[in-house]
Amino acid sequence: MTAEPLTFGLVGCGRISAKHIEALQAHREDATITDVCDIDPAALAAAVDATGATGHAGLSELLTNGRCDTVVLCTPSGLHPWQAIECARAGRHVVTEKPMATRWQDGLAMVRACDQAGVKLFVVKQNRKNRTLQLLKRAVTDQRFGRIYMVNVNVFWTRPQEYYDSADWRGTWEIDGGAFMNQASHYVDLLDWLIGPVASVNAMTATLQRNIQVEDTGVLNVRWRSGALGSMNVTMLTYPKNLEGSITILGEKGSARVGGVAVNEIQLWDFADERDYDAEIGNANYATESVYGFGHAAYYDNVIATLRGRVDAETDGREGLKSLELLIATYMSARDGRTVSLPLEY
Repeated sequence: MTAEPLTFGLVGCGRISAKHIEALQAHREDATITDVCDIDPAALAAAVDATGATGHAGLSELLTNGRCDTVVLCTPSGLHPWQAIECARAGRHVVTEKPMATRWQDGLAMVRACDQAGVKLFVVKQNRKNRTLQLLKRAVTDQRFGRIYMVNVNVFWTRPQEYYDSADWRGTWEIDGGAFMNQASHYVDLLDWLIGPVASVNAMTATLQRNIQVEDTGVLNVRWRSGALGSMNVTMLTYPKNLEGSITILGEKGSARVGGVAVNEIQLWDFADERDYDAEIGNANYATESVYGFGHAAYYDNVIATLRGRVDAETDGREGLKSLELLIATYMSARDGRTVSLPLEY
């Protein structure tokens, strides 16, 4: 007999929620959206129409009256901590969009609350599931680079003032975060996931053009525990549109670059050895109409399998803390004008 579908509730029905609806509907034999929630009546009505789920005007109402066992947080980043904690106390598993929080202590509190309640906490890292990055991760895992010497990450995108003006929380420290924390969060994640633990960071940030509290541009220097050095360059001021989201790895026995608008093209793949999966390089590239990519459906493969008890979570709360730690260290360095060593104090 086929197990009953897992039940999901979606909180926040803005732009990223469409990716979650699409991904969960692709798993309709294993998952169903029973509840949706938004304080905006128009966004809520659209989500109800798209899913057939029961609509709720607030999170408390959903937790009281909803049928879902897992809550997906697609709300502004600064709201994730208290919402995740409220969900955990109500006995619901939590899937939270990136970044999991805007403060280090809030991220720790989320993990602690879910542990105490005995529920799962997942942090969305769908870029890891892109075919291009899966191949790059495999090359790193197989040690095809030998010793890695240098890594460079570029996020050259654009966000006009109208984007920030579209909601009063956008571009704020408390709820949103800046170019590193919001737009480039998945690229910060690559620094640890691909290369390994970071030893120290040194950053500079600036608000050069947009009328916002947070940075629209920043640079970050990184030293990994392995001895590798690298940098990350981020701006939301690229004219006239999104230009590049890329990572370049240079090592003793290999060089590779995954670029395009959003790490969707393998542009360099040169190694001293050959492997059977090298033949997959040409088919890994894909066109992308947005910077989100197509990894959400593959991400939910692991969420569903974890909730079924078949596997362990690939990006649980503790895994999510790794990129949050890097983000907080970046902002500490930029604020204080100093190099910040990791790990931060727990």
